Amino acid sequence: MAFISQSLVDLIERHAAELTNDWLADVRRNTGMPTCHDCADDHLFDETFAVYGQLSKWISRDEQSKEDITRTYLALGRQRRQEGIPLSEVLQGLILAKRRLWLKVLSDGILDTALGLQQALELNNRVVLFFDRAIYYTAAGYEGKA
Repeated sequence: MAFISQSLVDLIERHAAELTNDWLADVRRNTGMPTCHDCADDHLFDETFAVYGQLSKWISRDEQSKEDITRTYLALGRQRRQEGIPLSEVLQGLILAKRRLWLKVLSDGILDTALGLQQALELNNRVVLFFDRAIYYTAAGYEGKA
């Protein structure tokens, strides 16, 4: 899985700003996220850019652990609640970040050059696990459960 993992890490690191700008455009068009429409672009950009950086570390397993994800996203949930952003919009933002990443993966053909379908599925499972944990702990933090 090293080839595919490194390819995705490289893609995220090379295109994090592009991914984040595309995500920001999605948010601005999304009628289900009206509160986020009032947030400053630079604030939304910085927060989502950080999500991609954390994902990159999680995939490479250099720095991010489950505990890091737990701590980060519990805090994010608490912060978003204090900011008055509805939980549905916060979670939609994370879902859009994951979607934006996979659209980039597909458009860049990373999976076309993969060593095998099994490796692609394993990588997909790691990305999904990261975002599932991020969503869960964001919701838990938002609800004050941790």
